[in-house]
Amino acid sequence: MSIRTDGRGPSLDAALADTTERGGLTPLQPAGWPKPRGYSNALMGRGQVVCIAGQVGWDTDGTFPADFLAQVHQALSNILAVLAEAGGDASHIARLTWYVTDMDEYRASLPELGQAYRAAMGKNFPAMTLVQVVSLVEPEARVEIEATAILPDPD
Repeated sequence: MSIRTDGRGPSLDAALADTTERGGLTPLQPAGWPKPRGYSNALMGRGQVVCIAGQVGWDTDGTFPADFLAQVHQALSNILAVLAEAGGDASHIARLTWYVTDMDEYRASLPELGQAYRAAMGKNFPAMTLVQVVSLVEPEARVEIEATAILPDPD
């Protein structure tokens, strides 16, 4: 559902009431804008906000896979593990900020990256930002992803 501000679309309250399909989050899509692929321009929701620190692609032993895609999958899995502590899942994630050390590697892996993303996140596409950085704190890390989730208020 998109919300129009010209009075012809659903009101903010109506939009917020119709948020059950995406973990209580409503995508915001300005009229006439092209629909983004693989992300949302914005998501809106009410509830408990969970801010998840940047997660790298290491496992519970602190071991990094050498492969970029495997690191992405593990970083997303780590986000979901942290979010599960709050009772949430991928449908509650409103925002992801990705930090990669090699944008060319990111671009070259897009088809496989989409598969790795969907394997972890399903068809949930939050608002996203992607930034290339010179390096990450962990020398083996090639990606770090931070997340913001909004869980519906308990009844």
